Amino acid sequence: MDELYAWQVEPELQTTEIAVNVDLESFVVEIAGVMRNASTIPDMRRAVGKFALDAATVPEPERRAVIESRLPSHEWPVRALKLVAVDAESGAPRVFENGSGVSLVDAVTASCAVPGIWPPATIDGRRYIDGGVRSSANADYAVGASRVLVIVPMGNAELFPSEKPLTQAVDELRAGGAEVVIVEPDEASRAAISTNPLDPSTRKPAAEAGRAQGRGLKIEWSRSRPYARPTVRRHGHA
Repeated sequence: MDELYAWQVEPELQTTEIAVNVDLESFVVEIAGVMRNASTIPDMRRAVGKFALDAATVPEPERRAVIESRLPSHEWPVRALKLVAVDAESGAPRVFENGSGVSLVDAVTASCAVPGIWPPATIDGRRYIDGGVRSSANADYAVGASRVLVIVPMGNAELFPSEKPLTQAVDELRAGGAEVVIVEPDEASRAAISTNPLDPSTRKPAAEAGRAQGRGLKIEWSRSRPYARPTVRRHGHA
């Protein structure tokens, strides 16, 4: 963890990033316009996918190279890891994990291909966009876990309509006996992330604010209260 944190705050250790000038409020308005005429959630996803496919972005190999440089390992971990993306054409979600026959680098690239900003990722002839188009946290994929920590760097508001919005997913997890804690950014973290979370210059202040917030969290897991509802509305962003 110390090494990963150092990659964020030490300039000589930071990976090369692609600077993007994006304002969150303007982005939200633009995406809302893209989805305006869609009547169903799959239609909305397909509209966003088309928007992503038509957008002028950096070349796909250039973006993939950035993701590759970020990862300390290019091998899937032994323990379960699920990465969510959305098919840009069909609008269907897909979960990548060890055993999917897809490289970790490709899966990560697909899962964070923000529509209109980064190019959709090509995997097995299909194009994929950010899994956040399905849900801000995709927390429902944690079903079966006894403890679920949901970290939402941009807050728990849903930018895209979802069959499983965060509040519903959390209620269902808790109904199944899981303890769930939601961590959102506090005021200092929000200020550090600023209005352009894709700006590489925010890495150091966001990491510092996130670490300070994380160290101040008081989370108590208790198996004696399987239906407890602890919610921490703060976030450690690094």
